Amino acid sequence: MPKVLVVDDDPSLLKALRIGLTARGDEVLTAHSGTEAVNQVALAGPDLVILDLGLPDVDGLEVCRRIRAFSDVPIVVLSAYGDERRQVEALDSGADDFVTKPFGMAELEARIRTALRHRKSDADEPSPASITIGSLDLDLVHHEAHVRGGTVDLTAKEFDVLSFLARHSGKTCTHQMILAAVWGTGYGREASYLHAYVHRLRQKLDDGSGTLIRTIPGVGYSLNPDPVPTA
Repeated sequence: MPKVLVVDDDPSLLKALRIGLTARGDEVLTAHSGTEAVNQVALAGPDLVILDLGLPDVDGLEVCRRIRAFSDVPIVVLSAYGDERRQVEALDSGADDFVTKPFGMAELEARIRTALRHRKSDADEPSPASITIGSLDLDLVHHEAHVRGGTVDLTAKEFDVLSFLARHSGKTCTHQMILAAVWGTGYGREASYLHAYVHRLRQKLDDGSGTLIRTIPGVGYSLNPDPVPTA
């Protein structure tokens, strides 16, 4: 059962989409603002987002960009404006598809099926056996880390945190995302766990300045895909 997040400030449209999508077997979440939408994506992990561009607090294009900073969830944009420039801006901001209001439920369902099919195709691609970022090499098969050819002694959880950041290199990974992936969903608010592990990782990776593992204040961490080599 796909989990679909519908983002719109129109209660009537939210109700109609909830009824229509539930009838086709989807689990439907709703958000009334851009800020709420970003939080829902981070915390609830929907399989697809239906996003209206005309939101009361944050422009929908900016919401796309914020979501894309940490998630590859498919985004189908809804807009009352069907001009080509607006469509291009939405796609450039990270949207996967664009539907102009008013629209039919059959059309929207077809777009949803296509977006989910593309996501499944991407998910079916084999995971890499290793990741190299600057002088950092991660062997994901044997759970080994190397910096400039030397082995870094990491605990299992330290390796899991580092490999999660590496898999999403260049993207902002929220505290909740990392904690849920490494410790499980029950640890979504235990940010102190994460701070301690990142501190130890920086020590072991000689990253005291936070050049490799960047802190995003109040949000989470990001692994720099192009770290400046250290001497």
